[in-house]
Amino acid sequence: MVSRVRVWLNRTYAENVFFMDQLRRNPSDRAVEIHATHGDPDSPVLAAADTADLEPEGLSPAGYVEYALDQCARRGIDVFVPRLHQSAIVRHRADFAAAGTALMAPTPEAVAVFEDKATAYEAVRSVGVPVPPWWRVRTADELLAAVEELESAGHKACFKPAAGAGGVGFRVITRAPFSLANLAGFPGPHVQLDLVLEALARAGEPVDWLVMPRLEQPEVSVDCLTGPDNVVRLAVGRTKNGRRRGFTLDERWLAPARLIAGGFGLHHLSNIQFRMFGDHPVLLDVNTRPAGGLHQLALCGINAPWAAVQLALGEDPGTLEPPFLGQDYTVVSGPRPLAPVTLPRQRTGPAEVLLPAVPAPAQPASAAQALPL
Repeated sequence: MVSRVRVWLNRTYAENVFFMDQLRRNPSDRAVEIHATHGDPDSPVLAAADTADLEPEGLSPAGYVEYALDQCARRGIDVFVPRLHQSAIVRHRADFAAAGTALMAPTPEAVAVFEDKATAYEAVRSVGVPVPPWWRVRTADELLAAVEELESAGHKACFKPAAGAGGVGFRVITRAPFSLANLAGFPGPHVQLDLVLEALARAGEPVDWLVMPRLEQPEVSVDCLTGPDNVVRLAVGRTKNGRRRGFTLDERWLAPARLIAGGFGLHHLSNIQFRMFGDHPVLLDVNTRPAGGLHQLALCGINAPWAAVQLALGEDPGTLEPPFLGQDYTVVSGPRPLAPVTLPRQRTGPAEVLLPAVPAPAQPASAAQALPL
């Protein structure tokens, strides 16, 4: 009998409840048991998991590696998908392998390159991938100089942290004075230049921001699956233009994504984002982890999470081509059940128990249905 696969996701995004659903509904019909940890007891990934633990707070990266190794040994983890402290964890791949755990994560060198956006832009530009003009700024004077140069060329300036994930810290510079119009409706990304300069002056310490022109839509996120041999098994673009989402196999987006994923050792799942600078696609960001929207590829007939688990286990899924491209869609929110406050917990299941269990009531069916596959 084929054994169960035990997969651990640490402090991950709420959207990865769909990642977990797809692992369970894998086309190989293989039993999958999912362990999840998080710092927030109300994270829906804890409720969606078979077993769950609250993570200790305040651990250093080295301390977290020790915690992770202990989790893998105690829980019998086959595949670990690290998000929190990924850079520290991947440097200990051999230690996890000795514990019987495969890491679904890139090489340490790849994580180091893409942790810092300025380093990433320099690296990908050196291999011919177009990047937007950018300035690294640390002071108010440097910020003002960069903004003025961009504005003189007819661009809107924006800034974001040199290190960070998602859209955290992203702002668009405006010179329009703060007014009641800024207090109407929902808060937006625009911030007054004079307020930013004042805040920097008051802070009395440097920042670490990238300033660049605001790039135009569409935004295209290319989900890649790459083997340890640096061969890309999967590359599909997800397009975003306002509320409308869709899919693309246009080589304008896929070719540079493959070059980055294969050339820099972005093994397993990665997400490479592009936007338009004038009439040309340029790199926006590189995520060395599965994207929160990865599950949307199910609309193209692809179960990317399961293919990635197979690859991590040494079961090469081969080249994955979508059998079709799904129709355009949008994303809406829906309810998901939460776990009881007390952790650890474990959902009830078959009589065979493979891990230490604390019985808990069976979960109610979610009103939000996961995507197929």
